[in-house]
Amino acid sequence: MKFVIACGGTGGHLFPGLAVAEELRRTKHEVLLLVSKKAIDERALRAFPDMPREALPSVGLTSVLSPAMLKFAQRLFASYRQCGSICDRFRPDAVLGMGGFTSVAPLAAARRRGIPAYLHESNAIPGKANRLGARFCREVLLGFADCAQHFPAGTSRVTGTPIRSELVADVPAKARALRFLGLDPDARTLLVMGGSQGAAGINAAMADAAAHLHGSGIQVIHLSGERDAAKLGEAYRAAGVAAAVLPFCDRMQDVYAAADLAVSRSGAASLTEISWFGLPSILIPYPHAAEDHQTLNARIFERAGAARLLPENEAAGASLAALLKSLLASGASLESMAAASRSLAPHDAAKKVADVLTQATK
Repeated sequence: MKFVIACGGTGGHLFPGLAVAEELRRTKHEVLLLVSKKAIDERALRAFPDMPREALPSVGLTSVLSPAMLKFAQRLFASYRQCGSICDRFRPDAVLGMGGFTSVAPLAAARRRGIPAYLHESNAIPGKANRLGARFCREVLLGFADCAQHFPAGTSRVTGTPIRSELVADVPAKARALRFLGLDPDARTLLVMGGSQGAAGINAAMADAAAHLHGSGIQVIHLSGERDAAKLGEAYRAAGVAAAVLPFCDRMQDVYAAADLAVSRSGAASLTEISWFGLPSILIPYPHAAEDHQTLNARIFERAGAARLLPENEAAGASLAALLKSLLASGASLESMAAASRSLAPHDAAKKVADVLTQATK
């Protein structure tokens, strides 16, 4: 069978889409990825040179009154035409959209041609793009059960959010991962990350917190994004805190395996990976996320006892450092949060999504 998976724009869309593509290809099906023209897509796909893909010109929705709305409409229509041509040429048995406006045009083009279309919504509440895209779909596949209330009864099912096979198939021992990163295998280790492109708010909070971590014995792995890497490296050096500052990481399994606690945004893909590795976390939701979905995602983990939710405007240097030191000093708290985190991890999500697609024509 042949499948189209639209999954570009952010790591939160791309990596789960790649996980489904890997599962389908493992069972000898043919897959074509539709991605965006963003640098994050190009960089992440370097590890998959044999994965067929085409880039769409779609961009994110802007305000209706913005001058950029005309460009958005033009690119969305261009994407729709391109997707129609792809469907006519490739003749997929089903089309899957992983969310965002990169998915809308492929789903609409599939619906126009009578091709079964499916949408995966990984967050606790759907954004505008997925509310629109769901209109073209047979079924919406969910990362969190909480999201079902936002779709008509009987139109959704929970599959969990797929996780990349490389994350679970090649996990190093903790000590080995820490040595690879140039850190002490015996020290408490904090992982700081802000999604696939870093997070300016978290970076600023940690730069301020660094001075308050001096002498704590805590070491840091910080996935910073390109823009703030040099500044953060200097902040940790000035504070005397051992740190591995990485603008981007191609082997997330290493940093997850090395960490005792994570400070993170609460996008669904990041939370899926955090839970898979059983990491306790302090979640700092992106305050401008559509529908405030990151806060809703974080509350699921907070209710389960897997995380502390910390609004970005409360993530001040001294208080953040105090919270980090308190959690990392308490083995019992970390163990309890880790167990709760593992309980939220999805199982066989990529296979569940792939099974829905392969049964699409039955």
